[in-house]
Amino acid sequence: MMNAGRPERGEAADYYFTYIDKVVTDDIGAYLSTQADAALARLRTVSDPDSLRRYAPDKWSAREVVGHVNDAERVFAFRALWFARGFDTPLPSFDQDVAVAGAGAHGRTWGSHIEEFRAVRAATVALFRDLPADAWTRRGTASGNPVSVRALAYVIAGHLAHHLAILDDRYFNDAALGPDPMRSRPHQ
Repeated sequence: MMNAGRPERGEAADYYFTYIDKVVTDDIGAYLSTQADAALARLRTVSDPDSLRRYAPDKWSAREVVGHVNDAERVFAFRALWFARGFDTPLPSFDQDVAVAGAGAHGRTWGSHIEEFRAVRAATVALFRDLPADAWTRRGTASGNPVSVRALAYVIAGHLAHHLAILDDRYFNDAALGPDPMRSRPHQ
């Protein structure tokens, strides 16, 4: 995978820079791979019962969060593929709440969500690894906003970083898990 450089303002809607700015490297290819390894190691420390946790009654469970990450990564990667290949038809918005409601996250094991993440990220890495150099700066319109292929790669990485931080801060910190020192944690 080549070093595509950081996206500039104007390559994505402003709100996407909350994700893009979480990525502190210019080498997005290496980052996507190492980030996946770290995410998998972290997610595998969570037990199946703990993956059903919600930090508030109206919030997604950890399973739903990871399912959302998987869905969003697929959507962002598809957008990158679409524009990288030269298609110029605008792509529609992605309603995360509709997707989560239809995903059936609780009908699957935590391990299946983790394995899905591994597979989705492997496909994402392969897509970006083999892009022609000129494809990185190609642009299109998604959700009514212009976006570059390069920006989408950064959005994918930053989106995962955002949700991993939420999982750690609100779902799996000591206060959220409670005082039980014998809480089961599966080995990797």
